Amino acid sequence: MTNTKPIHRVAIVGAGVIGASWSALYLAKGLEVIASDPAPNAEANLRKFVDAAWPALERLGLSPNASRTNLTFTANLAEAMAAADFVQENGPERVDFKQKLYGQLDALLPPDVIIASSSSGIPMSQIQPGAQAHPERCVIGHPFNPPHLIPLVEIVGGDKTSEETIRRADEFYSSIGRKTVRINKEMPGHVANRLQAALAREVYYLVAEGVVSAADVDTALSWGPGLRWGVMGNMMLNHLGGGSGGIEHAFAGLLGPMMGWWKTLGSPDMTPEVQRKLIDSVHAEVGSRAIEELAAERDEILIGLLQLRSKRPETSAPREVAAE
Repeated sequence: MTNTKPIHRVAIVGAGVIGASWSALYLAKGLEVIASDPAPNAEANLRKFVDAAWPALERLGLSPNASRTNLTFTANLAEAMAAADFVQENGPERVDFKQKLYGQLDALLPPDVIIASSSSGIPMSQIQPGAQAHPERCVIGHPFNPPHLIPLVEIVGGDKTSEETIRRADEFYSSIGRKTVRINKEMPGHVANRLQAALAREVYYLVAEGVVSAADVDTALSWGPGLRWGVMGNMMLNHLGGGSGGIEHAFAGLLGPMMGWWKTLGSPDMTPEVQRKLIDSVHAEVGSRAIEELAAERDEILIGLLQLRSKRPETSAPREVAAE
């Protein structure tokens, strides 16, 4: 039977940077949040993060009933699970840890409560054996950092994840304004991180080979293709690049040269010496600016872009969720 139970209360398991960012988002969307983390000072750090993120969320628009007072915290995992409608897990990226945790969550939760993992690269098929009773309700719901600002959520099922779980997770994330991507085949790193890894490999290669500095490669990305990527993705931009002939004309004219470039792409050997060269080049770009200053600059521009994009129509057709 299809489950249509509304989600009002989200349990956050693991209140580090990602868990805290999720918490801020869920609170801004008018949901109740109960967070659990055994780490010392976890509650104080969580509330500090939410307070710091709140002005940005106010600028982006709060949902009715949004309030930081809807946040509760407990170090007791069973207490956190007692009334959860949805679980967002953000534990350490270790298969053994997650399997043990999912065994605990599986025993504590009713079978219709989804357990979504923020895992950045571990396939759900490696995690869900821990949930022996109800592995079908376990799914990857991977955000892009920081989740309270970046709308992307990658949804990936494991071998035993049900289609209903995937549909319900998709509907939930979409209902709070997230842009979901359904990944049909498990891959280490999912999709967005694999795309980042592919680009990072060439960036590191170019800097290590002395072709360009860290500052100049960042300028080339952020003031060139990065500006376009903030509006449309690679495939749509390829279609535009073909002019009136679209993607067909782009392939006819550009694919040959691009395939030639592929043959010269690098695979840097990340030795300590190469890492030191990259690190020194980055610090030369950073100068005296603190991490907090750089993060504030990033977030300020992100907010402006998000506000602008919210006023424009979608650049791609909506994806249909598979019917039950």
